[in-house]
Amino acid sequence: MSALTIQEVERQTGLSGPTLRYYEEIGLIGPIARDDSSGHRRYGEADLDALQALACLRAMGVGIEDMRTYQANRALGRVAAGEQRDLLTRHAHRIEAEIERLQVHLVYLEAKAALWDARDRGDAADEAAASDRVEAVLPALEGAIR
Repeated sequence: MSALTIQEVERQTGLSGPTLRYYEEIGLIGPIARDDSSGHRRYGEADLDALQALACLRAMGVGIEDMRTYQANRALGRVAAGEQRDLLTRHAHRIEAEIERLQVHLVYLEAKAALWDARDRGDAADEAAASDRVEAVLPALEGAIR
């Protein structure tokens, strides 16, 4: 692979130019090589690999400090495998909890939509059933909002 421009790396990772420059500035990547004549950044294969990993972590809501730990552990390899596992497992549990909250929100929205659909159709029996579903999900919804 030849050296990539910042625009090419943006397209391949989904990270914006300002984010790429910020990640270099704070030491998550780099330093990035520069073109001798223009001074523009030129990203190598290792840079792209690291940025693709960071883009995935960012998309999952992983913060900068955990990204920093992840990158340091990647460099250490097997000796940091346990810490890497724990870091990723912690975020997996966080995402599982978020999915559970979102499932409650989904059930609530579907029940409310069914209620309004029944009202729109003038179907009192369906409206009462949908109202019961809304009432049943309210305690879980209140817990999911907090």
